Amino acid sequence: MTLPHTFRRSRTINAHRWALLGIVFCASWLVGSANAQEPFSPAFIQTQYQRYAPAMAVVFYSLEITNPATGEVARRDGRAPGLLVSESGLVITHGHMQVENMEPFNIRVQVGREGNEKEYPAKLLKKPDDINLCFVQIQASEGEKFPHAVFQPGATLELGEPVLILTVLGETLDYTPSVMIRRVGAILDKPRTTYCLDEPLGLGAVAGPAINRKGQLVGVVGFDLSPQEGGELYVRSGHPLVYQSDLFRAYIDNPPSESQPRDARQAAWLGIINQPLTDDLAEYWGLPKNGGIVVSSIVPGSPASQSGLQRGDVIVEFNGIPIKALQNREMLAFTKLVRETGPGKTVPITVLRKGQPVHLEITLGERPKTARDAEEYEDTIFGLTVREITTDLRMRVNLSEDVQGVIVSRVRNGSAAQIAGMRPGVIIMSVGGLPVKNLTEYEDAVTRIARQKPPEVSVFCRVGARTGFFRIRPRWEADSMETERQ
Repeated sequence: MTLPHTFRRSRTINAHRWALLGIVFCASWLVGSANAQEPFSPAFIQTQYQRYAPAMAVVFYSLEITNPATGEVARRDGRAPGLLVSESGLVITHGHMQVENMEPFNIRVQVGREGNEKEYPAKLLKKPDDINLCFVQIQASEGEKFPHAVFQPGATLELGEPVLILTVLGETLDYTPSVMIRRVGAILDKPRTTYCLDEPLGLGAVAGPAINRKGQLVGVVGFDLSPQEGGELYVRSGHPLVYQSDLFRAYIDNPPSESQPRDARQAAWLGIINQPLTDDLAEYWGLPKNGGIVVSSIVPGSPASQSGLQRGDVIVEFNGIPIKALQNREMLAFTKLVRETGPGKTVPITVLRKGQPVHLEITLGERPKTARDAEEYEDTIFGLTVREITTDLRMRVNLSEDVQGVIVSRVRNGSAAQIAGMRPGVIIMSVGGLPVKNLTEYEDAVTRIARQKPPEVSVFCRVGARTGFFRIRPRWEADSMETERQ
């Protein structure tokens, strides 16, 4: 059927109108989407920037880093963003500043911007056990006051809500405060409220203030530490979080005491290598899926070995406290519990042995010296530095007690030891046929050899699982001159 000309024309006009309306709708939607991508107005951002940027600081420090596998100690400089949280100069910075086997020193804080920067000496305060943040106290003149951020009690974030974050740019941009916007990608309720951000962040944003759409300062940005990094009770490593102020406000109101060099021997020690009782292991062994600590290895001579604890036992109660570790991160709570019980105290424990409960008593010992605290000796004859072998080193590299000696921590460039192929991590067990069990015997052996000045010295060593000899040819005249210069 042929349509009338007027009807066909009307349909064409209507089609054009619908197409035009569609274009207008799409344009409106796109404009709306664009606005949705800009959740904060420029005026809002400017206001918050002016409000909190003066409280942004930069923390400079040096680090002494101990390699637990070799005892080698290295130094490097570091820096971290910081946020002033009190008028007296208390600064929050990221917790990676102080982790296992790293000790910061020579701490300074730079405050101010745009040509008005001022640097102050500062001291590190004791790091909290329950949150991956550090606190630093500026050492300022009496009565000097600093601009600082104030957190709103009870301020929260919602799923999908935009978050305005202040960060510190790098050295090439003069550590200028900057802004970025992220959204709350997930909210985890257990083991504590955790706001997870939807996109990655660099360390320049860690400890930066996080502001919600109401203009309230909710908390600061952070990262939890993994167990390998020395993480404590709560571990969601690798993902940027917002630590709400309820988690650390008590530390602002009552700052921690000054951090002292950590003496591991003040802590109690059990002497086991352990793993969590996962559901898979419990099912395999026919045990209840309630968690626990599986004893996978026992250090000879430790309190655990003297108590009758056996490999394969599952610790389900310690000093009257149920132990329900199901995941790696939950083992840290057990480690913390043992350390804080105190050396010399006798405690009851309950283990499952072949499915049956067994009750034991263990007298905890002092935590042995760690690789970080090990003594060392600098050998100017061969051109290397050796350290004593500590218990944690033996556990880390699976080194039995019958292997005695000293471990190489540093080798001087161009030295006789380096030319012979020696490197950090080599365990020296004899020098020139003289047995070496500790630092004293090593020093005595080198001293005796130096009197004789042989053209070549054989050094019997262990490298990994293998043993063998290194042939060292000391340059006696050069070494003597070097000793005189020192």
